[in-house]
Amino acid sequence: MSRTERPTVALADLDPLAQLRAGQLARRLPQLLIGLWLYGFAMAMFVRSGLGLDPWDVFHAGLQGLLGVSFGTIVIGVGFAVLLLWIPLRQWPGLGTIANAVVIGLAADSTLALIPPATDWRVSWALLIGGLLLNGLAGGLYIGSQLGPGPRDGLMTGLARRTGWSLRLVRTGLELSVLAIGWLLGGAVGIGTVVYALAIGPLVQFFLPLVMVRLDQPVAEPDELVEPAQC
Repeated sequence: MSRTERPTVALADLDPLAQLRAGQLARRLPQLLIGLWLYGFAMAMFVRSGLGLDPWDVFHAGLQGLLGVSFGTIVIGVGFAVLLLWIPLRQWPGLGTIANAVVIGLAADSTLALIPPATDWRVSWALLIGGLLLNGLAGGLYIGSQLGPGPRDGLMTGLARRTGWSLRLVRTGLELSVLAIGWLLGGAVGIGTVVYALAIGPLVQFFLPLVMVRLDQPVAEPDELVEPAQC
């Protein structure tokens, strides 16, 4: 490989059963669960920073204010609601998809119970930057376990596959939609929202090759290799 050539990331293109049969589960399962728990931890750090949330979490926070239940409960509920949208797309969730829908919300609520809201701008920025770095690592870990996409990621790729639209267009449309609805419901939009949008892709791209479990299987098309939309 030349110095200017960037390393490629080849995710295995597997159905849910093949994901379990692909081997290395002794590494992949713990990596999946650790990645998802860290993702929920990072999500709570963003909430406590008070500087703004990523688009899906703006939506979650807006619903939380409307329904009056815990943030993690909303994350779990929305995750399973999104999975219902997989049905007309003829997609089947993998083990990682179901775990994603549950573990992140539990981790977020547990962390929110431990970390108080920031009352100083330095603490706010520390939580934001720390949460962003942890989110990038966590995304790399759970995607790299190759046990299925999260509900929201699968919705994006499924819509792109069915409509023929580009993944970038589908992602942008979905995230702008949930961001607008969440903002109208009172979800927190701020500088953190912008920082997340600009930085999370490069961060996941950096971490993913370092932690991905490589499987000797058919690989996904390049336009399907995306960083997590939220979870």
